[in-house]
Amino acid sequence: MVRRRVSLAIASTVLLLAAVAAARAAEPELKPAELAKALPMASLSLEQGLKISQSAGMPISAKYEIEDGALQLSVYTASNGKFREVIVDYRSGNIDKSVAITEGDDLKAAGEQAAVMSKARVPLETAVANAVRANAGYRAAAVDPVLAQGRPMATVVLMKGQEVKTVVEKLD
Repeated sequence: MVRRRVSLAIASTVLLLAAVAAARAAEPELKPAELAKALPMASLSLEQGLKISQSAGMPISAKYEIEDGALQLSVYTASNGKFREVIVDYRSGNIDKSVAITEGDDLKAAGEQAAVMSKARVPLETAVANAVRANAGYRAAAVDPVLAQGRPMATVVLMKGQEVKTVVEKLD
């Protein structure tokens, strides 16, 4: 009986990790070397960026990224069935711009993220804070919600220098 439970737990973990890996593979790759150089300039944590973006709707994903050679903090939000990309100034904490997401892969991704977050009881901000707290010395660079075995989960990308680690946090 115990052996069966252990086998089921291992199988569940493998399936969960495979689902998370598939979700991460579908996304553009982080550029660790570029982010490692630029991320220390950001005085704003990913968690703070998620909180600030709430004025534009419920945060459904966030990431630090290099866009046109410059660091930026991008947060996707959902409100009343509509989606926005909110660019938060990583130094001041002000919202630099907020743009409606109306087409293409961004709209598809936002719809999928919102669907996952509709099942979540834990906000992304809390999931990111938990991941950072459990991984001393790391800083959150991105968070994406995914469904794994029907359960809402958050994949949190953490960085320490050029070292990248992805952890999974439960959202239910």
